[in-house]
Amino acid sequence: MTNLTLGPKVRLPLHLHDKKLRTLEKKAFEIREDLIDMLVEAGSGHSAGPLGMADIFTALYFHILVQNPKKPDWKDRDRLILSNGHICPIRYVAMAHAGYFPKKELMTLRKFGSRLQGHPEREFLPSLETTSGPLGEGVAQAVGMAYAGLMDQSPWRVYCIMGDGELDEGIVWEALQFAGNHKLYNLTFILDRNNIQIDGATETISPLEPLADKFEAFNLNVIRCAGNSIRDFVTAVEHAHGVSEKTTVIIADTIPGYGIDFMEYNFAWHGIPPAKGVQANDAINQLRTLAGRIRSEHE
Repeated sequence: MTNLTLGPKVRLPLHLHDKKLRTLEKKAFEIREDLIDMLVEAGSGHSAGPLGMADIFTALYFHILVQNPKKPDWKDRDRLILSNGHICPIRYVAMAHAGYFPKKELMTLRKFGSRLQGHPEREFLPSLETTSGPLGEGVAQAVGMAYAGLMDQSPWRVYCIMGDGELDEGIVWEALQFAGNHKLYNLTFILDRNNIQIDGATETISPLEPLADKFEAFNLNVIRCAGNSIRDFVTAVEHAHGVSEKTTVIIADTIPGYGIDFMEYNFAWHGIPPAKGVQANDAINQLRTLAGRIRSEHE
């Protein structure tokens, strides 16, 4: 195949100093609180996956991505593809905090005429890159973008978030095979390994393990990290940037519903929001308590 290389670009080291880490952790809990408020206002939407992925989206939007919220179509921006589009509420909140649109717009989630649909719609928000719906399509789209980027010697990288339940889709494995064959090293997949899907546990419905072995068999570089540790995730991305011959898959082990005890690990919260009132207040209080405990660990 043609020798494809990234165009010239200087990327800042991703190493996290303690002060920056504390700032990101605080931001992740602010994002979780706004997520709950948004879901309660909408009266529908997904809770478990978005809560589990708040740390990763915080790290991406506030430390990793080369981006310009004021110019979402900037040609040299990194591309972030959300293949499991149903967890878009957490992306919307992260984007609002990053300055892509006003935070007050979060309260329009899933309402008629809103730019914040239940699945991402790129024509409403161009910075979304793709319109998500059928699972697996985003994986294939990310591969196509990365391949085009290398052909054009573009400086940007592609990051693709996918869910573990999504791996039941055949299109995912076709796309991964292409990525492995063409050594798309400018592409990093981030797998939300929370072990649940809409109707139960992944290992009960359609067992996925040994996942790392399967990815490696497709000639992919595999890194495993604690998805609810911002430092661990950032370190994994640093390692991915250092690989120049393979596409990387980061298996991020996350806790669905992270921070709220009645949601954690419970697949029933895959696609419903907390009820307005006591339940929502309890969720917010638990998030604030956990955030306080994490802050005290740094002191």
